[in-house]
Amino acid sequence: MTDLDLTAFADLGVFTPADGPDVAEAFYRRWGFVVLRDLVASEVIDAMEAECVAAQRGVLAGELDARFGSTKYLDDATKAEKFVNYVEHVEELAPTIGATLATPALVELVGRILGPDFWPGRNGVVYQDARPGRESGYSRIGWHADWQSVPHLDIWPGTAFTIHIDATSPANGFLRVVPGSHLWATPSPFENINNVPVPEGAPPARGYTDTPPPAPMPLGFERIRGEIPVYVERGDVILHDAYLWHSAARATDDHTMRRHVRGGWHGGDRSLMDRETGFVKNAAR
Repeated sequence: MTDLDLTAFADLGVFTPADGPDVAEAFYRRWGFVVLRDLVASEVIDAMEAECVAAQRGVLAGELDARFGSTKYLDDATKAEKFVNYVEHVEELAPTIGATLATPALVELVGRILGPDFWPGRNGVVYQDARPGRESGYSRIGWHADWQSVPHLDIWPGTAFTIHIDATSPANGFLRVVPGSHLWATPSPFENINNVPVPEGAPPARGYTDTPPPAPMPLGFERIRGEIPVYVERGDVILHDAYLWHSAARATDDHTMRRHVRGGWHGGDRSLMDRETGFVKNAAR
C-alpha cells in the first residue's frame, strides 16, 4: 500500500508568481478558482490591516461619510449600530489596496481571464469582518454565484478577489466551492430563500456552457456533492469566477474572526458600469 500524499490536497489550487501565469490560468479555467500565494508582502498586509481597522472604527464612530458603511449584506441591519462588518469603498481609505490590485502578476492573470479591457465593480472594494458573535450581522453566507446578484445586466463574465488578512480554518470559517460549477448554465435566482424579486430582463441561466447543473443549487447551507473547502494563509489572494457556486462556512469558535478585502472585475459591457441596479440578495445568511 502506497502512502497518500496529503500535501497535494492541502495545496490544491495554490500558485505563486514563480509558477508563472500559464498554470494559474489553466487551473482557474478548469475549476473556477485559484489561490495566489506570495503575491502580497507581509509588511503590506500588516499596513492594509491597520488601514482597514482604522476605517472600520471610523464608520462605527460616525466619523466617516455614510457611503462607507453598509447594511445591505447583513442578516439584521440594526446590528450595524453595534458592530461594523463591512466598510464599502475601502480602497479610498486604504492606499495599500490600490497598490496591491495594481501588482503586475495579478493584472496579467485577470487580463488573461477576462480580457485586457476588464473593469472594476461599481461598488468598489469592501473590507469584510465576519464574526460569529451575537453583535455580528454577518457570519456566513449560503450557496450562490456572484452573477446572481445582478442577473439582468450583461456585465458578465467576471471574477472576484479576496485578499485575506486572516488565515482561514474551520475555527474561523472558510470558503466552500463546487469546482467546475462555473461551466454549468446556472439558473437565475427566480427562487431564493429571501423571496426577493429578480429584475426584468434576467436570462433563464448564465454560465460558460449550456450544460445544466446536475442538481439544483441549494437555497441554504446544505452539503453539495463534490464541494471542497478552500483554506488560505494570511496574505493569500483568491480569485473565483462569478459563475462558480460557492458559500462561506460559519466559524466554530465564537472568539475568532475572518477578515478580508474583497471586490471584483467584469469583462462584459462596460457601458453598464454605472447603471443603477438593485442588489438581488438571494443568498441565505
